[in-house]
Amino acid sequence: MNQANQQNQGALVRVWQTFLFFFAWMFSAIVPAQAPISIESVTGSLELGSEVVRVNFSQPLPAVPNGFVVQSPARIALDFPGVASAMGRSSVEIDQGNLNSISVVQAGERSRVVLNLKKPTVYTAEIQGKTLLVTLKPVQAALVVSTATATTVNFAENVSRVAAPLKDIDFRREVDGTGRVLVTLPNNQVGVDLRQDGKKLIVEFMSTSLPEGLRRRMDVTDFATPVKTITTTQVGDRVRMVIEPEGIWEHSAYQSDDQFVVEVKDIKVDPTKLMPGIGYTGQKLSLNFQSIEVRSLLQVIADFTSNNIVASDSVTGSVTLRLQDVPWDQALDIILQAKGLAMTKNGNVIWVAPKDEVAATNKLDFEMRDERDRGERVVDKIYSLKYALAKDISELLTKYHYSGYYGGTSTASTTSTGSGTTRYSSYGNSEARILSPKGSAAPEPRTNKVYVKDVPSRIPYITRMIDEFDIPIRQIMIEARMVEADDTFAKALGARLGAIDRRALAGGDGGYGIGGDNRVAFGTNYSNSLASAKGDGVPVLDVTGNFVNLPAKATNAASFALSIFSASANRFLTLELSALESESKGRVVSSPRVVTANFVSATVEQGVDIPYEVSTASGATSIAFKKASLKLEVKPQITPEGSVILELDVSNDSRGEETKAGPSINTKRIKTQVLVDNGGTVMIGGIYTESDNNAVNKVPFFGDLPVVGHLFKDNLRKTDKKELLVFITPRMMPETAK
Repeated sequence: MNQANQQNQGALVRVWQTFLFFFAWMFSAIVPAQAPISIESVTGSLELGSEVVRVNFSQPLPAVPNGFVVQSPARIALDFPGVASAMGRSSVEIDQGNLNSISVVQAGERSRVVLNLKKPTVYTAEIQGKTLLVTLKPVQAALVVSTATATTVNFAENVSRVAAPLKDIDFRREVDGTGRVLVTLPNNQVGVDLRQDGKKLIVEFMSTSLPEGLRRRMDVTDFATPVKTITTTQVGDRVRMVIEPEGIWEHSAYQSDDQFVVEVKDIKVDPTKLMPGIGYTGQKLSLNFQSIEVRSLLQVIADFTSNNIVASDSVTGSVTLRLQDVPWDQALDIILQAKGLAMTKNGNVIWVAPKDEVAATNKLDFEMRDERDRGERVVDKIYSLKYALAKDISELLTKYHYSGYYGGTSTASTTSTGSGTTRYSSYGNSEARILSPKGSAAPEPRTNKVYVKDVPSRIPYITRMIDEFDIPIRQIMIEARMVEADDTFAKALGARLGAIDRRALAGGDGGYGIGGDNRVAFGTNYSNSLASAKGDGVPVLDVTGNFVNLPAKATNAASFALSIFSASANRFLTLELSALESESKGRVVSSPRVVTANFVSATVEQGVDIPYEVSTASGATSIAFKKASLKLEVKPQITPEGSVILELDVSNDSRGEETKAGPSINTKRIKTQVLVDNGGTVMIGGIYTESDNNAVNKVPFFGDLPVVGHLFKDNLRKTDKKELLVFITPRMMPETAK
């Protein structure tokens, strides 16, 4: 009985399983499975001055994806979880505005779209149906947020200090030893400028302020990362952070919402690797082949770089090589040099052939172009210049050779420039012009236009050359400060000791030492006393004599007088003490300023021309002039890193003492060359002088007596300190839009 029940229950379970399977099969047939979202295409365009990227999907996205901004290299990354890539390729070349290219990478169940930029900027994203629109903000709007317009000149003391404060600065260590600097910004619209200056990383946050609690120098050596110190300061209307790593390191930076992160990590040096050469920027690859044919090796590089490589029939032979993590353009150059080959590049097509064949082909092309130019008719074109002078552009066209587009061949191995035709050295005549032999160029200064006549094949190259040179030159304001400080201290002490004999006024003997005993003459000698008395006893009304006269040498010295007298004898003894102590401090600040263009010398000067007489060879006199002025002469040069190299000549002259030949000139001058950060201040020189003078005048013997000796001498002590400091501050003006 139990066995029968078990059989019935098993049959019932099998029936239910069959029913459920059939039901599931029917449901799946009726309700189709939800297809995954995929990226179908990515395009870029320029709309109203902004770059717009359109990412088209097979289905609408549920929400705007998360993304982050990388400062170095300049990139914007967008992550799409649960989205696949159906494009069939991983890179899309755009090269429009600030957008270089777009990369689409799929990893597992998510895809990432990376926008490769020329300069860092911020973005906005929105969904329109099945399309995601990513709009890049203009670089100037993203990096420069200022209340001043481009035509306003803000000097150092007039810069507005109203800026949003940074919220927090922190440092962390990752498991792999990477140091991370985390900065919490006021908002996600703050412009950030990151650059490497020697062995330091400099990060500047535009239009921000630094709270007192964050103004510090962080020593993070104990974290065992490449970063040793982090110094954050306020510089004008921006916050500057200086990160000082040590050793061999590399850095990366990115921004997520209002948090900016800088990562610094050690570079593990492998002695078996070939270091990248200067000028090679291709993606790194590794090659390890034993006796591989050169043509096959070129095919491997073509597949890796997505370039089209055409090899001449003369390219033969094999090569053995082992390269690890080497830029592909450096690897290609090594292969060409090893086999005596050369290449030319036009767009993404590379032609490889022996050097002699490449040289002969280029020479033939040059001769054919020259012959074609001779047979073409001449056309006219007028160029209206915006910034450059017509005479300068005309001189460039007619006198100099521009090797970027025209020229001969070089028998050495040529290198590609990434896009466009390969650049070669000049062939034949070193004075070759950009214009063809039929071409001519004439400037029209009144309207600042250039009239060009040439063959049609040369016109595109002439236009491209003019576009490269007709650009605005960056302007810089240079401010110098000359601070002169004086500190003078003087102290003097002296005494005057004398006597008065008034006996003659009482009708008695005047006592002038004319005769008799006990006659003393005070303050005079026997001859003078005799002359004063005239030898006939005629009394003199008042006689005063100072037998010690050593007062403090100052007309405004304080004095104290004391007289000791005898009424019966009509004699007086006088004592006068004088003392002086003076102290003076002064400061003179001279601040010349001038605004000039890059590589253009500028001078600002204020002062007087002092006239004086000079004699000529004939004996006649004429008037000449000497300058006594405050002058700033400077020539700036902006470096690619954003610093400024200044050639300086700063002087501050004044009128000095009068001489027989005319007035002298007191000169203060410094002439030097210095490298300064934009907006930074540096002391370029200074002079410090100190003089200490002690003088004592005394009566011999009496001046050396203890205590009493001070009545027979005077003391003078004078200390004079002078200091001159010269500071310089360059500030780059906002760039003018083209």
